[in-house]
Amino acid sequence: TSLSFNHTGELLATGDKGGRVVIFQREPEGKTEPFSQGEYNVYNTFQSHEPEFDYLKSLEIEEKINKIRWLPQQNAAHFLLSTNDKTVKLWKVSERDKRPEGYNLKDEEGRMKNLSTVTSLQVPVLKPMDLMVEVSPRRVFANAHTYHVNSISVNSDHETYMSADDLRINLWHLGITNRSFNIVDIKPVNMEDLTEVITAAEFHPHHCNLLVYSSSKGTLRLCDMREAALCDKHSKLFEEPEDPSNRSFFSEIISSVSDVKFSHSGRYLLTRDYLTAKVWDLNMENKPLEIYQVHEYLRSKLCSLYENDCIFDKFECVWNGSDSVIMTGAYNNFFRMFDRNTNRDVTLEASRESSKPRAVLKPRRVCQGGKRRKDDISVDSLDFTKKILHTAWHPTENIIAIAATNNLYIFQDKLNQEMHG
Repeated sequence: TSLSFNHTGELLATGDKGGRVVIFQREPEGKTEPFSQGEYNVYNTFQSHEPEFDYLKSLEIEEKINKIRWLPQQNAAHFLLSTNDKTVKLWKVSERDKRPEGYNLKDEEGRMKNLSTVTSLQVPVLKPMDLMVEVSPRRVFANAHTYHVNSISVNSDHETYMSADDLRINLWHLGITNRSFNIVDIKPVNMEDLTEVITAAEFHPHHCNLLVYSSSKGTLRLCDMREAALCDKHSKLFEEPEDPSNRSFFSEIISSVSDVKFSHSGRYLLTRDYLTAKVWDLNMENKPLEIYQVHEYLRSKLCSLYENDCIFDKFECVWNGSDSVIMTGAYNNFFRMFDRNTNRDVTLEASRESSKPRAVLKPRRVCQGGKRRKDDISVDSLDFTKKILHTAWHPTENIIAIAATNNLYIFQDKLNQEMHG
């Protein structure tokens, strides 16, 4: 249910529906064979959240992990934030490969010795031992959200982070759990007047005072925390004027933004709605700079997608390390990549059949009636239960992680620029 590379890309954390976090670590290169890139193997698994029950509201709180975010590394240990619908937790991941031996007052099992038997003093020493990875909870940030948390984002000041739910965004200090500041609140006085909800939020990668949040109405709001303590008044509103000729019963649903991400440079915003991915320039609010059709062939199928609830699926989107390529998921275990410089795009499939280790991924094509080429897939044969909602891109290399329901796929770019499984 969530994926996140750390800042070096050496570690990849995944969260699942059962509240577990599994961390994968990249093996050093060339360990097994000379040309092998480092593969990712399980580093540690721990239970992050447990199911809870809110007795006041008679509501079950799922343990499902909604988001994971790594903190920038500052010492040998790694820290990450994980959240379910209500509670954010800070975890410390550290390694131990030595153990102290030779205590004066304890025996080998750690029991206290009889002091009358201690006749000489010795200096305890550190002895090497098998590597142990320890994960310990450091902070629990609870009771601050009435609605479901959809985003967490660590600030570039490395001291604060925000958590966003449907109607509010809270700012936390990483060291303080009993208090957070509400920085955005779009809850109307009368809930019958509610017209939109917050769908995603993120801090700017370099300016600690800027944040963006997206809404179910298809708008993006850039807020500057220097202007006021409460950022209800946005600094910039990014919104595309609606084309009246395209208006339909589904217009509002499919324009809802499911994800927003700043580019690494901080200059652009990438958003995903139901049918498209869009790139916005922070300096141009009236329309997106680029629009990419993810699966335009579904426009004629919106009625049945509404009936089976797929139209409400929330697809995420990511940038590559140099902001030149964007990636987002689709149905039938397909994911899409768009090269911003060459305007080329590709559809690839994450499935057991197509991803034998070291096999080159073949581009896929979906056809909409008319002439079919040999390997084309017809729209009607797409499997809408197989959807890729969560993807992640290594911060510097062409390595991607794809969550396909209960399988994690990691693909990497080989020297011949093809994507390999």
